[in-house]
Amino acid sequence: MIQLTINGQPQQFEAPINVAQLIDHLALHGKRIAIECNGEIVPRSQFPQQILVHGDQLEVVVAVGGG
Repeated sequence: MIQLTINGQPQQFEAPINVAQLIDHLALHGKRIAIECNGEIVPRSQFPQQILVHGDQLEVVVAVGGG
């Protein structure tokens, strides 16, 4: 069991997951998002390779249009 902090809220997962799996879990697939892990921006090209582990701090920002 691992614990991640996502936008200030603790969440638990059965095993380590990658950023792409987290996006699916949060139902954000297909949306314009930016993810920061432990203070570092994760490039979209690295989402499948970036493994999240116990204690990681994430900020997930969803871009919204408007005018």
